[in-house]
Amino acid sequence: MIRKVGIVGLGLMGASFGRVLVKNGYEVYGADKSDAVMRKALLAKAYTEVLTKENAGELDLLVVAIFPRDFEAAAREYLPYLKAGAILTDFCGNKRVVTAAMARLRAERSDLVYIGGHPMAGREYAGVEHSSVRLFDGASMILVPVTEDLFVLSELKKFYLSLGFAEVVVTTAEKHDEMIAYTSQLCHVVSNAFIKSDTARMHGGYSAGSYRDLTRVARLNPDMWAELMTDNRDRLKKELDGLIAALSRYSEALGAGDEEALRALLAEGDRIKREIDKR
Repeated sequence: MIRKVGIVGLGLMGASFGRVLVKNGYEVYGADKSDAVMRKALLAKAYTEVLTKENAGELDLLVVAIFPRDFEAAAREYLPYLKAGAILTDFCGNKRVVTAAMARLRAERSDLVYIGGHPMAGREYAGVEHSSVRLFDGASMILVPVTEDLFVLSELKKFYLSLGFAEVVVTTAEKHDEMIAYTSQLCHVVSNAFIKSDTARMHGGYSAGSYRDLTRVARLNPDMWAELMTDNRDRLKKELDGLIAALSRYSEALGAGDEEALRALLAEGDRIKREIDKR
């Protein structure tokens, strides 16, 4: 049973998760490299105790909620102190990088349970000051087991569902990164590129829901998203190249004044959207 949880990284995701845990009566041990963040997170009730090497041995679950490339170093700091059977997980946006690191750590501590994680939730704003106790309500939680322990996996699924997640999806690191390239990373690229039109600076009074929906995630953390996209470049470039090819067909129809071809393209997209929604 999970009762004591450690969180390394008290940004938007880590602090939001900590706030949910504290609200639900869990003992939460928090750590962040920034003293200012630690103070803000304490005021936000994102943890109850400071995570140290001395109390790390009490944890049932350690969540590392930082950039994927920093995961291994952060996890290794607490690795020697975790008790046998403790679960090591993460909230990172790429899974191949993290699960490869988990495999290396497992060679050193095979008595721990390693399960990658990625909550499908977020905001266009970063930092503990934008954390929310409702961030994960109705969200999907993705789990990527490195340790094949069905009992622990079942307990972890129940744990996340009890905290307000709507569903838990178990998959592989390869499948995760393939899907996230489309459902998340490509969306950020499109939004970020879309806002670069000169017309965007004059949109006031001429825009409504379509503009707001499409541009929301143009606001992002460049350092984090550049890392996520670069480490998943094989999957993301494939999706981006496919989108560019699709957009070129719309451009060709417009350039030729071919209303029939444009109507067919629009109808095709409408049909596919309706079919997907029915599922």
